[in-house]
Amino acid sequence: MLIVASRPDSPIPNSLKRPNSRNVLVVDDSAVARLIVQRVVNDTDNFQVVGHAGSAEEALEKLKTLSVDLVILDIEMPGMDGIEAIPYVLHASRRAPVLIVSSHCSENAQASVRAMAMGASDFILKPNSPALNEQFAVSLLEKMHRLTERNTRQESASRSYGEKTNHDAARGVSVRRPVKCLAIGASTGGIHALSAFFAELPRDFTMPILVTQHLPADFIVYFARQLQTASGRKTIPARDGQRVEDGEILIAPGDAHLTVRRDADHVRVCFDYDRSHNGFCPSVDPMLSSVAEVYGSDAIGVVLTGMGRDGAVGAEALAKAGGEVLAQDRKSSVVWGMPGAVARQGIASAIAPPMDLANHVTRRARAFGCT
Repeated sequence: MLIVASRPDSPIPNSLKRPNSRNVLVVDDSAVARLIVQRVVNDTDNFQVVGHAGSAEEALEKLKTLSVDLVILDIEMPGMDGIEAIPYVLHASRRAPVLIVSSHCSENAQASVRAMAMGASDFILKPNSPALNEQFAVSLLEKMHRLTERNTRQESASRSYGEKTNHDAARGVSVRRPVKCLAIGASTGGIHALSAFFAELPRDFTMPILVTQHLPADFIVYFARQLQTASGRKTIPARDGQRVEDGEILIAPGDAHLTVRRDADHVRVCFDYDRSHNGFCPSVDPMLSSVAEVYGSDAIGVVLTGMGRDGAVGAEALAKAGGEVLAQDRKSSVVWGMPGAVARQGIASAIAPPMDLANHVTRRARAFGCT
């Protein structure tokens, strides 16, 4: 049954609230946008809109009394904008996931990347035509389920494994090899995790760094700029055929897999356009598999927060080649799908928050003078 309040700002009456549903706060200065989201959310058995706000300030006031499982937040609002509000919303909501609503314009793509670097979990594009309303509804519900999933078989398995091994695995296994390549894969929540990782990684390390983050092609250039700011390193979208240079971060494009190949005395980027087995493009698996082939035991692969299993196959290939594999821990991950899949294979020498993983890389690199 579709439950729609008489006005977009009217709370759901207590008699209509579903006790087992996940509570959603919608923050948007457009009453029409709030109503559209409410109709999508309330037409489910799993979610309900328990509050609306037309500004960030109003949202923070409502969060003083509301208990929410998810905040859907617009970027462009009068007064405090969505990006500025993120740290306050995370604190007031007790770290509820924040889903950013973004338009298709380039300004909003840049803002969305900044928002995710500040702690937003994911973003969704507003439909720019009525024909896309159904696609928006499907995508919105999929992201809401992903960000608020509780007590699934994956989470239960993750808990039983992760709580038992995180402490021991975080100390790491000594790998006595230099670091000639660092390859990192991430998805949901990854931009924030990458920012935390690079905040700890010394800027004088000379190894090349490859990054595959699940993002649309239009977002890649802004993601590269954000990561350059966070890392203090030259960071560029990779180009097919270019030489892999020391000290640079190369970002996978949004429409191809970033892989490497050895060409005489050089390593070069080689775009792979084949459909991946997991459906992601770009995919972490081809990147890590190619790094295993080219760099072998001189490489480190890092798998950060994200939904699904992308990276598990490539990480296994890297481990078999003698390379080192690191995975983000469950507690610090927005979604412990990708790193959890690696952890359950027993191939990760460290399972820890991004900052601790960066310190692990630092210790190994320092031991072999990789600066």
